[in-house]
Amino acid sequence: MAVGQDDHNQRRIIEYLEPFRVRVRLIPGIHELVSGRMSLANLRDVGIEDLLGRDQVEPLPYLLGRSVATRSVMVTGAGGSIGSELCRQILRQRPQLLVLLDQSEFGLYEIHRELSALANDEDLPSPLITVLGSVTEPGLLQRTLSRYQIETIYHAAAYKHVSLVENNVIQGLKNNTFGTLYTAQAAMACGVKDFILISTDKAVRTTSVMGASKRMAELILQALQAEGDSTRFSMVRFGNVLGSSGSVVPLFAEQIDNGGPVTVTHPEVTRYFMSIPEAAELVLQAASMAQGGDIFLLDMGEPVRILDLAHRMIGLKGFAVASNAPHDGEISIEITGLKPGEKMHEELLVMGNVTGTDHPKIMRAEENYLPWRELRGALNTLEQACDTFDYAAIKTFIEGLVEGASLESQLGDLSPRAEIVHLPKAE
Repeated sequence: MAVGQDDHNQRRIIEYLEPFRVRVRLIPGIHELVSGRMSLANLRDVGIEDLLGRDQVEPLPYLLGRSVATRSVMVTGAGGSIGSELCRQILRQRPQLLVLLDQSEFGLYEIHRELSALANDEDLPSPLITVLGSVTEPGLLQRTLSRYQIETIYHAAAYKHVSLVENNVIQGLKNNTFGTLYTAQAAMACGVKDFILISTDKAVRTTSVMGASKRMAELILQALQAEGDSTRFSMVRFGNVLGSSGSVVPLFAEQIDNGGPVTVTHPEVTRYFMSIPEAAELVLQAASMAQGGDIFLLDMGEPVRILDLAHRMIGLKGFAVASNAPHDGEISIEITGLKPGEKMHEELLVMGNVTGTDHPKIMRAEENYLPWRELRGALNTLEQACDTFDYAAIKTFIEGLVEGASLESQLGDLSPRAEIVHLPKAE
């Protein structure tokens, strides 16, 4: 059954149809049909954004472009899900120059190709520069910032998958924590005006190395801000974005298309969700309100129970959830258990001090941090532990430094070990 996108009762219709075993699909909007950009053949399945029904808030024009319009801007992690959307929206604000930095050659190629087409289609004159490299390379960062006279940095580069970072602890810390340190120090040295870190709700009372690595990145920016005023640092925390790589939503869709089972970690686990364009739009506006050292929280709405989400996605594909009874239902749901580092419920705030901003969906938090002279010494200790692969020391260090952190796994048990293979001598 197809439902029109222009119908203001769309959400109500979808909810009405959920109990029935019908596949619900959406047809393009009337304006797209009339313009000829799409036809009735362009049906699509109901997406998670249609299920969650978040009310979009119109952006405030004076905030949207303040930190990017007519400026030289760099986005790190430009090929990722958040980084690429930031690039799209920044380009539409007509920066003087947009520099794309990513260590993935394919990701960098794809976003450059897409943005070039967008600039041509919408007559956007901003030049695009691609830089292939990592935020763990201080020399490259400083040369790039100086050469292109960067004024604003959106720092989206990060390893973000909890289970992968849990099994690659040192690389996660080097990229997320020390990569932020190197980028921030290069920004200060080169006179960058605004530096905005894309953070995560997993940084709050974390049980994972990924979350801890991001909270330490926040601590670095808070400490550096107190040391000088040449660069204005700010951080934006939010939860899961829909459709990002590794997201549960495309995984569920793939599992349903393959006949199941749909894998859920725990019956009561919940997560916050937000669309990628909405998150990027709010990040741009938050950056324009930064005073220095700010931690911004995005209003993520109500948390969603993942088991309920699985049931809804199965039903809207026209299938029934299988029970234990024989021949009852078509798609089964399998409870797999939480992975190391995963939490039942995510939070956005360590402490309770929150104030509003000019935007109803953006809040500002006040949280404790260490002075730079103390944090610098602690980071030196962490760096030495990483260089010597001392996982026990890394775990102890993180739990001592990051407020509320309690790592669930024994890092030494999960970290990669090199196996010695004896090859036969050549004849």
